[in-house]
Amino acid sequence: MRLILLGPPGAGKGTQAQRLVDKHKIVQLSTGDMLRAAAKAGTPIGLTAKEIMDRGELVPDDVVVGIVADRIEQPDAKRGFILDGFPRTVPQAEALDRRLEEKGLSLDAVIELKVDDAMLLDRIERRVNQTRARGEPVRADDNPETLKRRLDAYYAQTAPLSAYYARKGRLSSLDGMASISQVAKTIDRIMAKPKRGGAGGKKALRKTAPKARRRAAGARDKARSKIKPKASTKAKPASNGKKAKKAIKSAAPKRKSCSGARRRPSAPAAGKAKQNGERS
Repeated sequence: MRLILLGPPGAGKGTQAQRLVDKHKIVQLSTGDMLRAAAKAGTPIGLTAKEIMDRGELVPDDVVVGIVADRIEQPDAKRGFILDGFPRTVPQAEALDRRLEEKGLSLDAVIELKVDDAMLLDRIERRVNQTRARGEPVRADDNPETLKRRLDAYYAQTAPLSAYYARKGRLSSLDGMASISQVAKTIDRIMAKPKRGGAGGKKALRKTAPKARRRAAGARDKARSKIKPKASTKAKPASNGKKAKKAIKSAAPKRKSCSGARRRPSAPAAGKAKQNGERS
């Protein structure tokens, strides 16, 4: 299972991702964690990312994609993974698709949790109040003002990913404002559907297509063998002009002989015979 969860902050992606991790024994991959782990491991691309982060700059897309590509090849990601916080932009998504295709892999699904912003703000406020009521510390970014800024950034940068994956035929959207259990059931139904597209799907089609063609040809031959040819009642068309003329002559009705019948004289002959009678 290779999956991306899309949705604005507060939509519940983390809750659903953890449930899928526990259920399917796959890993949840966060770009922040991957960048820190690669830097700590001292890999070439990890050291490059560390230098950039130490300067306080944003890590370029090609570096982030390279780290993601290295991470999904590790043994714990063989069963599948959920990408968390990546991709954030369409160029990142395009780069990820290229890397996956090079490895003969593809995404199984991209699931978007759609929410209502006003209801989302109410949800955050309730969560903050409940946290305070329990006497627990509230996260610095867990407040309506910060959420508004994060929503603006999401709609400017990440929301176009929905259109990108929709064109690829991979996007499935659901109501993120439903209950946690209802969202979970909907995700399970989506993941149970046959995989569409991708390198794996094309490979499977190539394998099954010849068999399907042979079965179809066999069915046609069997059906034709059961059909008895009807006797043709139409005359075959002549292949050339002479044969056509011959066919027309043979098809035309023959005239009966009139040798025994008396011929009717023509008009001039009848007049002449009348004059001769008068003279006599």
